[in-house]
Amino acid sequence: MSTTDPDALLGPADVRELAAALGVRPTKQRGQNFVIDANTVRRIVRTAEVRPDDVVVEVGPGLGSLTLALLESADRVTAVEIDDVLAAALPATVAARMPERKDRFTLVHSDAMRVRELPGPAPTALVANLPYNVAVPVLLHMLDRFPTIERTLVMVQAEVADRLAARPGSRVYGVPSVKANWYAEVKRAGAIGRNVFWPAPNVDSGLVSLVRRPEPPKTTATKAEVFAVVDAAFAQRRKTLRAALAGWAGSPAAAEAALVGAGIPPRARGESLTVEEFARIAEHKGTGGGKGAGEAKEVGGAK
Repeated sequence: MSTTDPDALLGPADVRELAAALGVRPTKQRGQNFVIDANTVRRIVRTAEVRPDDVVVEVGPGLGSLTLALLESADRVTAVEIDDVLAAALPATVAARMPERKDRFTLVHSDAMRVRELPGPAPTALVANLPYNVAVPVLLHMLDRFPTIERTLVMVQAEVADRLAARPGSRVYGVPSVKANWYAEVKRAGAIGRNVFWPAPNVDSGLVSLVRRPEPPKTTATKAEVFAVVDAAFAQRRKTLRAALAGWAGSPAAAEAALVGAGIPPRARGESLTVEEFARIAEHKGTGGGKGAGEAKEVGGAK
C-alpha cells in the first residue's frame, strides 16, 4: 500500500539528530535502544505480515523508527509510549515525514502495563521493539487485555526470545513459555544483530512470532488458577512437582493427589509439562479431599 517517500524512514543520522534536538539520551532504566536501520524495521514489518487492513498497536515506539515502517503497510497504527518527551515528539515526527499518513496514527501517552483500552478500531496486530526490562509482562498484558490481537511480532533480548519460544523439555522452558502458549502458538522468527541499534546493546536480539489460538486450552480452571500452578511449579524448578506444588496444594500429599488425578507423574518437573497439562493439574486441586488428605497435611507439617 506504500506510496510514501522511500526516505521517510529514519536512518542513523536522523535518529541522532532527533535525539539531540529533543535532548534525549537513551536510558537503561527504560531499556531504550533505538533502531537506526531502515532495512531492519522493514524486515520486521514483512515478518509480522502486516496487511493493509491491519490496526497495529506498537509499544515503546521511541523516536518512531518502527512506527514509520508500520504506517507504510498498515491501515492504522496506535503507539503506546511512557516517556514524556518521546510521546510529545512522535506525532510531529510522523506528520513531518509521512504527512499523508498522519491521520492514521494515534499516540497513547501511558505505561503499557496500565493500558486498559485503546482509541479507535480494535487492534488486530501487535508489533513492537519491547524494552528489555519489561518485555514479558508487557507482552502478556497486551495479549490478555486485547483479545482482538491475532498476530504479534516482538523484538526482544535473544535470551527472552528463546524462553518465550521454548518447548517442554528445553532447559530454558519456563513461566514465559507456558503463559505465552496459553494465548498463542509461539516461535522464533529470526535474529537481530547489535549494530542496528543506538546505543548498541550488550546482547543480541531476537524476533518472536505469536499467532493467537482460536481459543485458550479447554479447561474448567480459570486462567488465574492455571497460572498459579505454573508460577508454583517454576518457583522451585529443580524440585519434583510433588514438592514444588506442596505450598500451592496445601501439602505434598495434596499436591500428589492433584498430580495423580491429572495423570501427571508426581516426580515429574515443571519443565516437562505443556500448558494443557498445567491446566489439568489446576482442575484437580483439592480433589484428594477427605480425612486422608487432612491427615497427610498434618504428617507433612510435622516432618
